[in-house]
Amino acid sequence: MSLLAPARAVAPAGYNRWLVPPAALALHLAIGQVYAFSVFKAPLQEHFSVSHTAIGWVFSLAIAVLGLTAAFGGPWIAKQGPRKAMVLAAGFWVSGYLITGLAVTLDQLWLVYVGYGLIGGIGLGIGYVAPVATLVAWFPDRPGLATGMAVMGFGGGAMLASPLATALMGALTGPTGGLGFAFIVLGLMNAVLMLWAAAVIRVPATDGAAVDAHGDPIGAGTDADVTAGVAARKPVFWLLWLVFFVNITAGIGILETASPMIQAFFPATTVAAAAGFVGLLSLANMGGRFGWSALSDTIGRPATFTIFVVGGCTVYALLASVGSAAIALFVVLAFVQISFYGGGFSAMPAYLKDLFGQRHLSVILGLILTAWSAAGVVGPLIVNGIVDSREAAGFEGSDLYRPAQWIIAGLLLLAVIANVLVTLWGRSLRAAQRAAAGKPSDAAATVDAQPSGASGRVGKGALVPIGLWVVVGVALTYGIVETVIKAEQLFS
Repeated sequence: MSLLAPARAVAPAGYNRWLVPPAALALHLAIGQVYAFSVFKAPLQEHFSVSHTAIGWVFSLAIAVLGLTAAFGGPWIAKQGPRKAMVLAAGFWVSGYLITGLAVTLDQLWLVYVGYGLIGGIGLGIGYVAPVATLVAWFPDRPGLATGMAVMGFGGGAMLASPLATALMGALTGPTGGLGFAFIVLGLMNAVLMLWAAAVIRVPATDGAAVDAHGDPIGAGTDADVTAGVAARKPVFWLLWLVFFVNITAGIGILETASPMIQAFFPATTVAAAAGFVGLLSLANMGGRFGWSALSDTIGRPATFTIFVVGGCTVYALLASVGSAAIALFVVLAFVQISFYGGGFSAMPAYLKDLFGQRHLSVILGLILTAWSAAGVVGPLIVNGIVDSREAAGFEGSDLYRPAQWIIAGLLLLAVIANVLVTLWGRSLRAAQRAAAGKPSDAAATVDAQPSGASGRVGKGALVPIGLWVVVGVALTYGIVETVIKAEQLFS
C-alpha cells in the first residue's frame, strides 16, 4: 500500500487528538509566508528594474491561483485525504520558491510569475484546504478551536518569514545579493516543515460512526440545508461574496505593499524596521483569526462583519487623511485593519453555516473563496497602479498612496450597505429553512462528542508529532521575539 494512501493516515485506536494540530499549524506557517511577500517587493523591483505593478502581479497571481485551487480542488482533496494533499502542496509551494530563486539568478522575471505566482499558488490552494476539515473531524465538540488553530498558522507565516528573509537577503553580496539565496533557503526549510506535517497528520477512524441518509455523520445538518447550486442562485450569497471580497481587498491593500508603504509614509524607516512592521501585521492577522471568530459566537456574524466594514472604512479614511501624522498612529490603524482581514477568514465559514446550513458547507465555502482570488488581483492593482502613476507624475511619500486608500474606503462603504442587506435577507432565509425542516438542526448531536477511538493517552509513535509541536512552538516564539525587536525600531 502506498505511503500516501488515505488508509495509511487513519489513526490507531486510542490516538490522542492533540497530536494532530501541529501538522495543520506547521503546514499553514509554511504557506502563510506568502504574506511576507512585501519584504521581497522592493528588492525584486530593484533587481529587475520594473514597476510596483509588475512585481505586485506576482502576489496577485499567487492569491488568485490559491483561491481557484481551493475552490475547485476540494472534491479531490476530500477523496485523496489530507496526507497526499499536503505532500502535493509541499511539492508545488517549495518548487515555487526554488524556481523563483533560479529566476533571480537567471534574471528572468517571467519565471518568477511561473514559479511563485502559478506553481506556488497551486501549492497555497491545496495546502490551505487540506488540514482544516481533518481538524474539525477530530474536534467536533470544538470546531471553532479546530479551524482557529489551522488558520492561525496561515496568518502567522509572515511573522516567521519576514525576519528570516531579511537576514538571508543581507547574508550575501554580489550581482543578485542574497535575494535568490533567500528564496532557495526558505524553500528548503518549508520542504522540511511541510513534509514533517504530512507525516504527522492523522484522520480519525470512522468505523461504527452513525451517518444519516446522505452518508454524512450525524450532526452534519438537515435535509433543509441549502446545496451549493441553490446557494449560488440566491442574491444573499453574492451580497456576502461582495462583503468578503471588499474586506479581503482592504487587507491585501496593506499586506501586499506593507514594507514599501511604511517606508514611503515615513522615509526614516529602515528595511529591518519595515520587516518588523510586516511581522506586527502577521500578529494582527493571527490574533484576528482567533479573537474576532470567538467574539462572533457571542455577538453574531452580522454584527461582527458590520464591525469589519464600518471599522475598515473608518480606518482607511484615517490612513488617507492623518496616517502620516505619526508612525504610531499609522501602525495601530494598519494593525486593526489586518485584524479585520484575518477575522473575516475565520468567521466566514460560521456565517455560511448560519445562512445555508452545515451539510454542504465545504462546497459553498469553496465557492465564496473565489472572492479571495478576485481580491488578490484587485487590491494590489488599485494600490500599485495608482502608486506607479503618481510616482511618474512626481509625487512621493504618503501622497503616492492616499488616492488608493480613499478608493478602498469607498469600496468598504459599499460593503456596509451589502452587509445590511445580508443581515436582513439572511434572517428570513434561515428561518424559512428551519421551518421547512420541521425540527431544530441535529447539529447539536455531536457537541460533546469526540471521534471514535480518540483518547487522552499519548501512546506509541508520539515522538514525531510531539517534536513537531516543539518546532512550531520555537518557530512562533522566534517570530514573535524578532517581530518585537524589529518593531521597536519603528518608534526609536
